[in-house]
Amino acid sequence: MTVIHRYIVSTFLKYFAIVLVMVVAIYLAIDFFSRVDRFISSPVSGYDTFLYFMYKIPEIISQIMPIGMLLAVLIVFGLMSRNNEIIALKSGGISMFYLLKPIFVLGIVFSAILFIFSEVAVPVSTARSNDIDAQRRGDDRRSAFSAERDIWIRHADGLAHVRYLNPRDGDIFGVSLYFLDDDYNLTRRLDAREATYADGKWHFREAVMQNLERPEDIRVEYRNEATLALKLEPSDFQRVAMDPEETNILALYRYIQRVEREGYDAREYRVDFYAKTAFPLICLIIAFMGACIAFLGKTRDSMAAGFAYGIILAFAYWTVYSFSLSMGYGGLLPPLVAAWTANILYGLGTLLLLLYIE
Repeated sequence: MTVIHRYIVSTFLKYFAIVLVMVVAIYLAIDFFSRVDRFISSPVSGYDTFLYFMYKIPEIISQIMPIGMLLAVLIVFGLMSRNNEIIALKSGGISMFYLLKPIFVLGIVFSAILFIFSEVAVPVSTARSNDIDAQRRGDDRRSAFSAERDIWIRHADGLAHVRYLNPRDGDIFGVSLYFLDDDYNLTRRLDAREATYADGKWHFREAVMQNLERPEDIRVEYRNEATLALKLEPSDFQRVAMDPEETNILALYRYIQRVEREGYDAREYRVDFYAKTAFPLICLIIAFMGACIAFLGKTRDSMAAGFAYGIILAFAYWTVYSFSLSMGYGGLLPPLVAAWTANILYGLGTLLLLLYIE
């Protein structure tokens, strides 16, 4: 590694660490003061409250890392531009692409780190923080669980088993309801192909209803449609269904394969799967975007102006990224296209800027 590259890398790492620590601290402080009153009035202990905010740190880091890279790149090349170091290097025959080599390597490394961190640390910490938050709200997550693709949940009169939940509209498929008496004897059972929730009631289709109160007189009835009022809502199933944020990419992929083999629509999960592969690459793209802003002279006279340009570009990226994901969830874009649209657009824009500057 040359002296120039060592200088850029060491300066970048120093400012990246400073930015990351400061932003995480500010994020945690805002989150703490906005939520602490809810924890004080809840049955959650002070130690669990502390753990809740500590478990939020990996998720915050995964979200802040690209912004930290952007600001660190702006600071490094902004200072070099202000001190006329870039002009001096160019006059000595050093090209812009030579200066960007360490940024390219750092972008690749940090993209890999973000991917691994998001797959190893974030799912575990997110699941534990969600458990503590559910305890604060009074949700009894112990009365329900999800085993791979199946959901079991307790209701007022017994148990409910669901093979698949559509996360977009809350429809449930492969439904079995078990009704128990006070001695936990099975009195009724309802099996249906699917069910939707509307007007405070569940509407079942292709339902088989069995009355088992009298063993000597078991009655079985088939209905194309059946309506039943249960003390269960789609949100009760959603809180124990597969949550992509609590799942690594391999587990999510296996879940998608099982769901699609059974004939269910896994579009939303496919969008989340491809998003897990696309988002970490923003570290590389946004680092080059920050370098372009600095090379265009936006940070020469005012670092604040350069930061403003960078934040605007980061906000625009997040807007395009979220919008394209929403279009994927709604079926307007294929899942792969929806997840990669923002990266492709920003990648092309960055490439054009680099060619223009050179």
